[in-house]
Amino acid sequence: MDLVILVGLQASGKSTFRMAEYPKHSVVSKDLMGRDRKSGISKSARQAQLIREDLSAGRSVVVDNTNVTLEERAELIQIGREYSAWVVGYHFRCSTQQSLDRNSWRSGKALIPRVGILAKAKLFVAPTLAEGFDELYEVVWGPEKTFLKASV
Repeated sequence: MDLVILVGLQASGKSTFRMAEYPKHSVVSKDLMGRDRKSGISKSARQAQLIREDLSAGRSVVVDNTNVTLEERAELIQIGREYSAWVVGYHFRCSTQQSLDRNSWRSGKALIPRVGILAKAKLFVAPTLAEGFDELYEVVWGPEKTFLKASV
């Protein structure tokens, strides 16, 4: 059973990669959560709850968020450890400008405000194996919108 954690700025290719590489894993993404102000549960708490539900049922999970801070990833890695999941990280190496450029290809609700990308870029800390990942890969866009990955 795997807990796959995607790490990268918005528009770096995380969701596209996830759909190609992990089509059968459960997907947990704050972007897919509606606004639920009545329950008083934060998106982070709801995310943790969903991951725990999947892992306790023996289902592998992909967490498809930016996960740009050590703290965000530490919480996810801890949950993985609670359920003896194999924790795999994918760092999507993408400059802020590349993210902004790729975001410009989007439209409608998929288009992220520029300030949102810039805010995440300021918080970004590259992941390392020392955080507790069992495996960590670096992913970059290859030719014709393919992905190239290498172990870190």
